Amino acid sequence: MDFQDYVKQISENIPKIKDQILTEEATKNAFIMPFIQALGYNVFNPLEVVPEFTCDIGTKKGEKVDYAIMKDGQPIILIECKHWQQNLDLHDNQLLRYFAVSNAKFGVLTNGITYRFYTDLIEKNKMDDTPFLEVDMTNLKDSQITELKKFHKSYFDADTIATTASTLKYTKEIKEIIKKEIANPSEALVRILAKPVYNGILTSKMIDYFTELVKKSFATHINDILNDRLQAAISKEETESRGKDEEELQEISKEEPQIITTEEEMEGFYTIRALVSGIVDPQRVQYKDTLNYFAINLDKTTQPICRLYYNRSKKYISFFDENKKETKQPMDGNLDLYRFKDALVDRIKYLIEKNEK
Repeated sequence: MDFQDYVKQISENIPKIKDQILTEEATKNAFIMPFIQALGYNVFNPLEVVPEFTCDIGTKKGEKVDYAIMKDGQPIILIECKHWQQNLDLHDNQLLRYFAVSNAKFGVLTNGITYRFYTDLIEKNKMDDTPFLEVDMTNLKDSQITELKKFHKSYFDADTIATTASTLKYTKEIKEIIKKEIANPSEALVRILAKPVYNGILTSKMIDYFTELVKKSFATHINDILNDRLQAAISKEETESRGKDEEELQEISKEEPQIITTEEEMEGFYTIRALVSGIVDPQRVQYKDTLNYFAINLDKTTQPICRLYYNRSKKYISFFDENKKETKQPMDGNLDLYRFKDALVDRIKYLIEKNEK
């Protein structure tokens, strides 16, 4: 059973048995220990997982965190556990104190259903107030499974996760802001949107007026997007059900196809940025999507680092040699990019040296 199947099995099991889980200890045994096992760690091996890990906090000696995942004798992930019915918002300060006095790079607060992942993006060695990743095991998304897999024993790389964590954290926070603005537009946003269309003075009464217009405009625009996608799907289904003769196929082939940048391609881009961040400014690593491949370049398109071929059943990554000859190598997905870290680094070094000549 692979990681995705293992995690989904845990997810599917939660609603079946949660009402029988009456204690925090039972929550650990039924939900959290299997989750740690899914990450590739042996919960019965103290060299990998230490239960009741001791964290001395100031004058308080012998304070214990529920689990510490270990590597080379040092904690790399601290896990604080609560009963599955408990609200995690009431307990993040406790994990913060443990994090501050340990060498662990990541902290996890969980009730076996929700997992919140923290690190120190804002201030070094001090756990952030907000998690960079939050996963609801009863509502798993494929993109979240991809992020969880980075914590698997076989793929764990603290520096790489920390680099991509900032993207996850700030993307999540921006999405929350957008959601709030759509539901209840702030006065600042209302003023920005009203100014180009209204020449008068934005009095309190006009702000209230435009606030309702902004809310209605958001709702209308979202509905238009959904309706367009629905109509496109219906049209596609009707076209496919009728079948196409040769003439129709030729006409369709003449139409300009639309380039769609997928979430998986962007995840691959950010992963590669993280992998090479040690030798080049990540901002110099750029991407350009095309119909046939997703190109990742150093500064400009004439300096390709690699290409990702994700728009097909079998995925590939390709590299160019000094003679601009392209070589494709098969891969299973973004986690496979870790296997190509050396090749990515070598390619960038070559491009940098070439530019310096």
